[in-house]
Amino acid sequence: MTRAEQFASLPEDRARRWEGFGRWDTTYFPSLLGVQIAELRTDYCRMDLAWRSELTQPAGVVHGGVIATLIDTVVVPAIGSGYDDPVRFATVDMHVQYLAAVANTDMVAEGWVVKRGRSTVFCEAEVTSADRLVARGLLTYAVSPSST
Repeated sequence: MTRAEQFASLPEDRARRWEGFGRWDTTYFPSLLGVQIAELRTDYCRMDLAWRSELTQPAGVVHGGVIATLIDTVVVPAIGSGYDDPVRFATVDMHVQYLAAVANTDMVAEGWVVKRGRSTVFCEAEVTSADRLVARGLLTYAVSPSST
């Protein structure tokens, strides 16, 4: 069983809300990186990020900030998928472990919710490249009702 299969399918109305993630009319930071949702389920998201030279640092490997951003971004739809109505949420804490360098290969990130509270959500994420684990993350998000 894949990690994705451990999570329930996303209800159609919630799936519609997230189908345009990263492809907004306004340019937001995740769209600058080029992240694309590959799969979304309740409490789970998988994203792809194609390698390109602009993501590297002078040593020729992907910049750690890109990987951290991917970890921080992949959990956003996973968190949002659990609510019928839009909510506001923000990263409170993030711990990243870099396990291997990425050079000239695409990346895949998986993010999932570990536990939901009334105002706090705990998540984990992993980034792989060329079928090897390159980074892991533990994240805590604050959640509050949306103002809209």
